[in-house]
Amino acid sequence: MRHDPSGRKHAVHTLLNASAMKEPSFEEAYNQLEETVRTLEVGGVNLEEATRLFEEGVRLARLCHQYLGATELKITQLRRSFTEQMALLEDEKEDIGT
Repeated sequence: MRHDPSGRKHAVHTLLNASAMKEPSFEEAYNQLEETVRTLEVGGVNLEEATRLFEEGVRLARLCHQYLGATELKITQLRRSFTEQMALLEDEKEDIGT
């Protein structure tokens, strides 16, 4: 195993331990996922550590996907609500004009 002078492995390990305490925000999870990917791409970790990092990366990717799915649903609901409100306003305008 190579020595990581940047401390990247330690930083990822610290982030992963912190994430076990509470779910990170989307931004935190995405940043952790990017750091995990960079660490795996650089290499220099043993198979056990690489497997653990890969598993954590999958968990973070799923979490990001859940955040994005929830946000997409919320946007869809807001758009639908806005469209319905606009239709009601148009109907009221027509009723007042007649």
